[in-house]
Amino acid sequence: MDTNYYRKVQLPAGDVHVYAGDSLFAELNYQVFEMANNNLQIPNQVYMSYTPDVHVGVGTCIGTTAVWRTADGYVSPSIVGSDIGCGMRVHLTNLHKDEVKDIKLRRKLVKAIERLLPVEDHVRGHFSDIRLEHVVLKGLHGLPKKYLPDGYMPRKNRSLTHVEQSRFSLDEEALNLFPERVWHRSHRQLGTLGNGNHFVEIQSIEIAEPLRGIAESWGLFDGQVAVMIHSGSRNWGGSVSQYCGSLMKKMMHKEGLGTADPNLLFAPLAHREGRNYVNLLYSALNYAVVNRHLIAYAVREAGKEVFGSKFEMTVLYDLMHNYAWEEKHGEESYFVHRKGATRALPANHPDNPEPYLETGHPALIPGSMGSSSYIMVGAPGGKENFYSICHGAGRIRSRNQTKKLITVDAFSAALKVGTEDEVVVNHKSLEALVDESPQAYKDVDQIIESVVGAGLAQVVAKCKPLAAVKGV
Repeated sequence: MDTNYYRKVQLPAGDVHVYAGDSLFAELNYQVFEMANNNLQIPNQVYMSYTPDVHVGVGTCIGTTAVWRTADGYVSPSIVGSDIGCGMRVHLTNLHKDEVKDIKLRRKLVKAIERLLPVEDHVRGHFSDIRLEHVVLKGLHGLPKKYLPDGYMPRKNRSLTHVEQSRFSLDEEALNLFPERVWHRSHRQLGTLGNGNHFVEIQSIEIAEPLRGIAESWGLFDGQVAVMIHSGSRNWGGSVSQYCGSLMKKMMHKEGLGTADPNLLFAPLAHREGRNYVNLLYSALNYAVVNRHLIAYAVREAGKEVFGSKFEMTVLYDLMHNYAWEEKHGEESYFVHRKGATRALPANHPDNPEPYLETGHPALIPGSMGSSSYIMVGAPGGKENFYSICHGAGRIRSRNQTKKLITVDAFSAALKVGTEDEVVVNHKSLEALVDESPQAYKDVDQIIESVVGAGLAQVVAKCKPLAAVKGV
């Protein structure tokens, strides 16, 4: 492994493995390692690492992979994050970027998406005919057939096969823990985007020449228009985190568990509170994958409205970057947490979905607003890091700091406003989005360089932004 992109940092409570280039590593502050030292005090932990986009979060840094053996392991809501199942989805269209060169056409598409996809937090989604209990129990298999546009044939349905997981099994009894108001609000939010850094982005593909063969086998071509989606489990996942976190904190106090950080919550997998959290965690993962699917459904309908009935939008892949679940590594079963980290499996790994067994699955890495995103594939060297890579660019400034330091003019320049290459956005005023400007994030190209340099993954394609729809 290239030591320019990897360091084992020894802390009082144990070792944290850091994957980052020299300049990114030099910029990490003491809080990142203070947080790692607290995390390493959770009993029986066998491995912990940071990806190059690591930054401070609540209880645990975003960019963390933490691993326990399933037999004597622990689960931590803090090392999952409050937006359980938050992740990425990419669809490939049959359009070339030259067909959307007209900025008026891109604006028309953005407006059509806004009509069909609620972007305001209080607005109800358009999927009231879907039963929420089917969604949280069955994932994509709980959707009515009309929302699976490629026909309900499980062996041929890309909607079910070209995803990291289409359904997470859980004990139905755990759902009875939730009050009626959570069910009501979560049902209203199905198929909605959410605010913050969630988005729908229209992009153009630029294939990386060394992996052109893989790219073309996946259906990519140079100049192809793609749709990238970033969203999660909305109120359902947030309620799981809040409800289980409260019970777990009481249990920790009673059992004498804890660290110097009161926000770091954890429980043994075998404990009642651990079991309840895992079951509700899986229900939120079901919600999240369905939510991204329904967002894509709305975008597809908008595309047909603008480009006609011949418009196609085929799913490439859907994956998560805030979750915990059981994985087999060698002959042993581990419980792996990823908070702001993406799983990237190499070719012929048995956990790849069948369509991607021979190549490895697409790993979807968004950039910041106005910068490029990436489609990657795992490399054999990823085994050393439990096949975890980055999940994005990673913040360097809080939202408030960004608003104070970055001007609307600087943000406007990053989006190339006023040129034919302008990244069209759905907000009338960029002032409302300044906290999501590229200057709020690390340089995504440096992040990708670190991942590739460490031998964790390779670039298949670069995705350049053409238009973006952001939540309010």
